[in-house]
Amino acid sequence: MHSSIASLPVLVWKHRREVRRVKFNIARLSILLTLLFMLGGCSLFGGDEDEDEFSGLSTEEQFYQRALDQLNGQNFRGAVTTYQALESRFPFGRFAAQAQIEIVYAYYRNGDMEAARAAADRFIRLHPEDENIDYAYYMKGLSSFEDGGGIFNRFVPIDQTKRDPGRAQESFNDFSQLLALFPDSPYSADARSRMVFLRNNLAAYEIHVANYYLERRAYIAAQRRGQYVVENFQGTPAVADGVAIMVEAYLRLGLNELADTSLSLLRENYPEHASLNNSGDFIIRTEITNPSLLYTVTFGLLGDNAIDPPLAPTQRPRTSGSQEIINAQTAAEEDSGRSWLSILTLGIF
Repeated sequence: MHSSIASLPVLVWKHRREVRRVKFNIARLSILLTLLFMLGGCSLFGGDEDEDEFSGLSTEEQFYQRALDQLNGQNFRGAVTTYQALESRFPFGRFAAQAQIEIVYAYYRNGDMEAARAAADRFIRLHPEDENIDYAYYMKGLSSFEDGGGIFNRFVPIDQTKRDPGRAQESFNDFSQLLALFPDSPYSADARSRMVFLRNNLAAYEIHVANYYLERRAYIAAQRRGQYVVENFQGTPAVADGVAIMVEAYLRLGLNELADTSLSLLRENYPEHASLNNSGDFIIRTEITNPSLLYTVTFGLLGDNAIDPPLAPTQRPRTSGSQEIINAQTAAEEDSGRSWLSILTLGIF
């Protein structure tokens, strides 16, 4: 009896040790199960989804045919995903180059113009001798051509000639490169037509800027913009407007001889222009925008936004500014020889 009572603390200690060991194993098991659950969740939301999407596809040709079917079925987002999967699994396969050029079109039809340009650039770098290289240049220019208005362009009419011409200039340059490298390409005719349209828009944009300068009485800047259009956009409808802006800017500056020269050019080449009346005289605008601070801060509630600016003097000085300074100095020297009586009597005696 006494021996069993003496061994009781040892049994209690062993029992507690077993309990601690079981609890430790349970904790380890719970941590392991948590990690497995997290890994399972990652595969559920990541890799398993891709495996399910491409289940049954094992060869490169099967991936390519799936992407092609999606492309023909107008499922452009799905085609992009399949082309990307094909390239990641078979980067050096026989369909890799074809997938890289077709994904450009998939991006374009999916409305992702930036990705289409990047894909076209990548194809040009990787396959400069490919038979579809001209198509890559064409799609690069076409993506910039279409990337201008955003979603609101579908519902709200927007004058593209008043927008930033950056994309239009990029598109024009891409099409120019296509025509320079591949003049006999089947895409050259369409590219050339789009270049004419883009050139007209770029010229019209310069006219909008010139009119902005005129309205704010920055006549030298307006004249330079008009002259730029005349010199660099020959053959566009905006050339006539450029000459008219030059005439008005010269008149505002008082450079009448240059104004007459530009007016003669306008009369001879564009006699029906809106800035000429029936007699061929130039119609100077009588009101321009007055960017007054009061009108601006009150959102047009107070102040006047139109004024009638005067023309510059019609007669220019016969002598230069330097000669006028010399004449003033000579007159001062002559005055210095006057007598004290003349000076004190203000020239009376």
